[in-house]
Amino acid sequence: MEQILIIQTAYIGDAILATALVESIRATLKDAEIDFVVRKGNEGLLTNHPEIRKVFVWDKKNGKYKNLNKLIREIRQTEYDALFNLQRYASSGYISWRAKARFKAGYAQNPLSFCYSTKVQHEMQSGRHEVERNLEVLNSWSKADFDLKKPKLYPSKEDYQHVSVYQEEEYYVMAPSSVWFTKQLPKHKWIELIQKKYSDKKIYLIGGGGDQEKLEEIRLESESNKVINLAGQLNLLQSTALIDGAQRTFVNDSAPLHLASACNAPVTAFFCSTIPQFGFGPLSDDNQIKEATVQVHCRPCGLHGQKSCPKGHFRCANEIDL
Repeated sequence: MEQILIIQTAYIGDAILATALVESIRATLKDAEIDFVVRKGNEGLLTNHPEIRKVFVWDKKNGKYKNLNKLIREIRQTEYDALFNLQRYASSGYISWRAKARFKAGYAQNPLSFCYSTKVQHEMQSGRHEVERNLEVLNSWSKADFDLKKPKLYPSKEDYQHVSVYQEEEYYVMAPSSVWFTKQLPKHKWIELIQKKYSDKKIYLIGGGGDQEKLEEIRLESESNKVINLAGQLNLLQSTALIDGAQRTFVNDSAPLHLASACNAPVTAFFCSTIPQFGFGPLSDDNQIKEATVQVHCRPCGLHGQKSCPKGHFRCANEIDL
């Protein structure tokens, strides 16, 4: 029985995409025991995950390095057959270095990649999806030839029951917010989308508690009494359950896009300052990508987006044809 550790302590979307490795491992190694390392705040994604034995949580915000060493002490209680680090930053490399594992693999760009048994190049401009890049890390282990799988989350029966009150009629989901300003379709475009195409449809706006004001403005300015603001009312798995039952979900290049991929839900993704070629596009069978209909020479202006448009015009978003 193989014991395997997966490390992905980046953002929500990265952690969701990393679950594809869990599915790949389980499909080939039926008895493997899989543990997973995430940053605090992302552990809710893996609550009661049937294929994961233990979820290790690193609190980066309160006593970052003290908690890092505590985490490593916990991890070192197990000697793993294989460790796969899917993040390219030194902190995850330090976890990898200190962990006990017979085989270690990760991206060569990690500053502590010297501790890996095998290094894999992370090629952002290759056009390959992140799940394909991650699979290459997994397949550097000679244990088996692992097949590509989609990421998957497992909302509980209670999660589905929680959102059932919203599912009494056909509905759509919209997730207008993102951590990065230039990843967000502008507010006026969301209002236009509702008014022109979905004014007679039930629409649920989802987001975190901090998105309440923005989503409420969209709700009010859409002038539709069928738009409901659910900002801050659903956790990640409840949001996944809601997306799973939607006719379609509309998202930015952000976490809700990957929630949709993780339940294979119909999705339309708006890419503003970032591009699908970075490898973080939708994986649902029914997916649509919307980008600016004219060439915007300054796009992309960065991998993660910006706090504001560097040029001031934000054409990469304003020129998207809904």
